[in-house]
Amino acid sequence: MSSLPRATPSLRFGQVVIGPPGSGKTTYCRGMQEFLTELGRKVVVVNMDPANEGLPYSCAVDISELVTLGDVMDGLKLGPNGGLLYCMEYVEANLDWLENKLKQHSDCYFLFDCPGQVELYTHQSSVKNIFSQLAKWNFRLTAVHLVDSHYCADPAKFISVLCTSLSTMLHVELPHVNVLSKMDLIEQYGKLAFNLDFYTEVMDLTYLLDHLAADPFFKKFHHLNEKLAEVIQDYSLVSFVPLNVEDKESMIQVLRAVDKANGYCFGDLEERNLQAMMSAAVGADFQFSSTLGVQEKYVESSGKTVEEEMMEL
Repeated sequence: MSSLPRATPSLRFGQVVIGPPGSGKTTYCRGMQEFLTELGRKVVVVNMDPANEGLPYSCAVDISELVTLGDVMDGLKLGPNGGLLYCMEYVEANLDWLENKLKQHSDCYFLFDCPGQVELYTHQSSVKNIFSQLAKWNFRLTAVHLVDSHYCADPAKFISVLCTSLSTMLHVELPHVNVLSKMDLIEQYGKLAFNLDFYTEVMDLTYLLDHLAADPFFKKFHHLNEKLAEVIQDYSLVSFVPLNVEDKESMIQVLRAVDKANGYCFGDLEERNLQAMMSAAVGADFQFSSTLGVQEKYVESSGKTVEEEMMEL
């Protein structure tokens, strides 16, 4: 007697929030949970970080019920990096536990708060396999990759961020939104060499290389930096959305990008109209003006004319 075909679960949308340690992933999840709740969405936050303690948000599914980093480090005598890799491999081997937990929350919008170890998204395959399995369970997810905005003030660090973001996009294989977090602190460690849209749209990086060449330390690595910039521009995949979690307009811009990436804005979970769908389709046309608004709010004006800035370059 043949078994009945397994029922296809209903379509579920969400975000997997990734990024290096300290980039604001947990703060983003808390802020986005509150923001989406105000919009009327039923939100479920899933803590996927076995090292995350003292969560500031209400958590419906917590991976620490299955495995914790502290237990792994004590039991297997591993360091924090090796322990976290083991934890994610353990989650991958016990996906039935995660599936049963997620089944309890239907017709919800999901926020997955993921670990901050960069190797998990650029080299190791466990997290990628978990995301792939979520897609098989009919999740439509967008990867929201957070990086600190103050890296824009340092050309070398910004090129490093671009390389990490590109590597993550290629490895994770999900619709991707890169976010410059903590925009209110963007000039905390130095002034920006260019307008904000240069960094959000990742324009001609040769100008950035000229700034690096002026530094005696980086001058000897000019050829290497040149080739890294070529790789980034050849792929032409990386761009950023600026974010300050406490700014409503900033949250709206990020949410629009995410909803467009995973297809939520074209679904039927909420009442939608043609105008909303068209605004998502042509939203990129308004990106430049919105970036100028962010720059005026968070970046201190130099007080120089365009001609003076061009003379400096």
